[in-house]
Amino acid sequence: MRLILLSGGSGKRLWPLSNDARSKQFLKVLENKDGDSESMVQRVWGQLEAVELADSAVVATSKSQVDMIQNQLGDSVKIVVEPVRRDTYPAIALAATYLYSVEHVSPNEVVAVLPVDSFVDDRFFQRVKELENVLISSEADLALVGVTPTYPSEKYGYIVPETNQDDHSYVRVSHFREKPQEEQARKLIAQQALWNCGVFAFKLGYILAKLEEIGLPLDYLKLINKYASLPKISFDYEVVEKAKNVVAIRYDGEWKDLGTWNTLTEEIAAPISGNGVLCEESLGTHIINELDIPVVVLGLSNVVVAASADGILVTDKQASPRIKEMVKGFTQRPMFEERRWGWYRVLDHVKYDHGQEVLTKRIGVIAGKSLSYQLHYLRSEVWTITNGEGEFALDDVIYQVKPGDVLHIPVGAKHGVRARTDLEFIEVQAGTDLVEGDIVRIFMSWDEVEVHCKLAREWVSGTGEPGSKIG
Repeated sequence: MRLILLSGGSGKRLWPLSNDARSKQFLKVLENKDGDSESMVQRVWGQLEAVELADSAVVATSKSQVDMIQNQLGDSVKIVVEPVRRDTYPAIALAATYLYSVEHVSPNEVVAVLPVDSFVDDRFFQRVKELENVLISSEADLALVGVTPTYPSEKYGYIVPETNQDDHSYVRVSHFREKPQEEQARKLIAQQALWNCGVFAFKLGYILAKLEEIGLPLDYLKLINKYASLPKISFDYEVVEKAKNVVAIRYDGEWKDLGTWNTLTEEIAAPISGNGVLCEESLGTHIINELDIPVVVLGLSNVVVAASADGILVTDKQASPRIKEMVKGFTQRPMFEERRWGWYRVLDHVKYDHGQEVLTKRIGVIAGKSLSYQLHYLRSEVWTITNGEGEFALDDVIYQVKPGDVLHIPVGAKHGVRARTDLEFIEVQAGTDLVEGDIVRIFMSWDEVEVHCKLAREWVSGTGEPGSKIG
C-alpha cells in the first residue's frame, strides 16, 4: 500500500502563529514522548514510522510549504508540489500520476489518502493499514476510515451506513451528510453513522481511469503543465460522494481536529509556552509567546494569549474560531518562516516616501546546511555575522566568515553561505521592491558552488587575488 499525505491550507484560525507561509500543521506546540516540542506533521510522521508506513508515503503540498516540510521531516521525504494552489481532488490526482508515471506503481496497488495534521492515537494508523485488505475483500471502489462519534457535532461530516448489514469487519456506505444541525446529528448517531475524518483508500487505477475519462494525461510532467486549468474542487465532492460502491471501517479511539485555539490548547501540556507569567486566578488560560518580550496575564480565565512577530491575539477560548473572519483582510508579509536550511524572522520593514524600502531580518542557518547560490535584481544586502562560523561565496570566490564580519552584497552579485556550525546573521535589504520573489537561484547545493568557484579560480589564475568585500 502507498500513502498520499495532504498538506495544505493557511491555518488562519491559529493566527498569529499560523499564516500563509506557516500552516497549523507546522506549529511546534505539542509535546512528544521525550518532552520535546513537536508539530502536528512531525507527530503524524513519527506515528507512520512506528507502523512502517512512512517509507511508502509521498506528501502532496504547495510550493510555499516545501521548505518547511524538509526542515521538519528531512530532505529524503518524497514531495509532490502543486504548481498553483487548487483543492484536494487536483492534488490527489497529481500525486496519483506521480506514483504511476515516475515511481511506476501498478494500477492495482492500493493507495490511502490522509491529512498530515490528524491528531489520533497510534491505533488509528493500524486501521489505516487495514484499508488495503478491506478494499480488496469488499471489491469496493473506495474504503474509508470513520470515527465513532463522541457527541452530536455540527462541525463534521457523517458517513451513513446501509441498514440490515451482516456483521462484517466493514460497513457498506449508504450516503454522506455534511455538517448537520445538532438534532439531525443525534439521529445520525442513532443510525450508527461515523464522522468522516478524510481518510480513504482506492486502487491507483480507479483514479487514473477518472483522469482518462475527462481527457487528462496520466503522465506527471504533462499533468503539471495542465494543472492551472484543473477545477478547484474537493476529492469528497468530485469522487467520494459520487462513488456507488463505498465501504468504511470503524475507529473508536481518540480523534481531534486541532484547527482552532480552543481545541489546540486542550493538547498543549503547559499553560505557558515562551516568555510569560500567569497569575493563579487565571484558570484554563494559555499563553503562547514566540516573542522575546514577556506576556503577563492577570485575572482572565479561559482565554488564549498568542503572540508572534505577525501579531498578538487575546481571545476567549470559545470565541477563538472566529479569528479567521477577523484577519481575512490582513495582507502583511509573513514575519517568521522555517526553511529547508533553517529559519528567518523579520525584525523591521520601513517604506520611505521616495520609494526606497529597508527590510531587516535575523537569519539562522543549521550547521551543515546552506542557502542557495543566488542573486537579486532589485536590492542590495548587508549581512552582519553574529554567531557561528561558515563559508560565504561572493561572485565565485569563497571566504571564511565568523562573528563580527560584515558582508556587502551589491545588486546583481552572486552570493550564498554554508554553515559549518549553527550560524546566525542580521541581513539588511535595501531596494525598491523587497519581495521574496526577487531571487534568481543559480545552484541549490554547496557542492555545486564549490566546484563552480574552483573552476572560476582556475580561469583567472595568475591575474592576482580578488579584492575582499568583507568589512
